[in-house]
Amino acid sequence: MSATEKLRVTNQINLSKYALPWLGVSGVFVVWHMISLSYPPFILPSPLLVAERFIDRLQDGTWFFHTTATFTEALAGLGCGVILALLLGYAIAKLDWIDRLLSPIVVASQGIPFIAVAPLIFIWFGNGMGAKILLCTLIVFFPILINVVVGIRNVSPTLRDLFRVYHASPWQSLTKLEIPAALPTLIGGLRVGGTLSVIGAIAAEFTSASRGLGFMIQQGNNLYDTALVFVGVLTVIALALMLYISIGWLGHKLIKI
Repeated sequence: MSATEKLRVTNQINLSKYALPWLGVSGVFVVWHMISLSYPPFILPSPLLVAERFIDRLQDGTWFFHTTATFTEALAGLGCGVILALLLGYAIAKLDWIDRLLSPIVVASQGIPFIAVAPLIFIWFGNGMGAKILLCTLIVFFPILINVVVGIRNVSPTLRDLFRVYHASPWQSLTKLEIPAALPTLIGGLRVGGTLSVIGAIAAEFTSASRGLGFMIQQGNNLYDTALVFVGVLTVIALALMLYISIGWLGHKLIKI
């Protein structure tokens, strides 16, 4: 294959890689617009009406105010959930007695309906940001924990034996073997946790909040301002995608190191 043909094939691959997602998104908006023509705006607003409402909220500063609040809660909850899952997940993966002691409790905790626990969290810890961060932490904790345990346990026994032969310290085994080997699995858990952290923040704001995208969506529902609801929902989707893509990009860079 000549250099020209290779360049043409590469350009075609790049075109399909970057153009097709945008084509799919554009198709969704076109279908949305066509369907909205058959309904009044308070039932299904058109994309143009949603864009107008977004510009209005952007200009008066309320969009940035609510988005910043939700993003802060989600990021803080994700950070706390990651730290807790890393510490507990590593202990469960390495020590059988901790696994037998805590795994049933952790798994059983996931059967508790979140919608039932959320009001209790606000009763016990107040209506401040700390309670919302706690709820985000509880939501992201379990999937990240599972990936930590799976990643650490799937480290090659041959490599473990090799480190043992060379008398590697526990710290060297952790930093030079276990973390690099488990990193792809950990990144997968973090990407799931990143999207769940935004959902947790919204759910917490639905329960009790005076700011945030959840509050803005509720405000739109109460006023029958469906366009405002769409602005909030699309912003939530954008935040979740941003976290998902950013964590994936960071993981890609770390794995290449």
